[in-house]
Amino acid sequence: MLLVTHTPADPASRTAAAPSPPLPALSYSLTLPAALSTPSIARHATARILRTHHLPELADAAVQTVSELASTACQLTSAPQIYLSLRYRSAALRVVVYDSEPRPAHARLVAALDTRRRMSLRLLARVVKSCAGTWGCDESPEPGGGTRMWAVLPYATTSRYT
Repeated sequence: MLLVTHTPADPASRTAAAPSPPLPALSYSLTLPAALSTPSIARHATARILRTHHLPELADAAVQTVSELASTACQLTSAPQIYLSLRYRSAALRVVVYDSEPRPAHARLVAALDTRRRMSLRLLARVVKSCAGTWGCDESPEPGGGTRMWAVLPYATTSRYT
């Protein structure tokens, strides 16, 4: 399922000397299979979405972020699907990945799984840090539970990421 919210950007309003964040908000939601091919699909979709919305300067960091989150979700869930959300507003790109893998009832198992998840996201942590963003993982607020992993990439610093 693909949900789209789009407000066209005005390319004439952007200056070459000092790029400013585009004004439109975007919101995409993708439900993807929890399969080996999913990170590749998510990367390509993210790059296309950002180009379409005149945000190509965010693509390098965003594609890496989406790849890390989708890969981790697909590796650590036995659920058949994951859910990817891309939202741009308030001059920041928010990337969220949900999986519906039930979280254990025992606190020590939850801590061990969260540690494993965070360890698999070390590259993500470096990318987000270099963009002066934030990231995390926690229990999903979605009905049915699971795990939510997220990253926020501010436009001003992410647009300079290489």
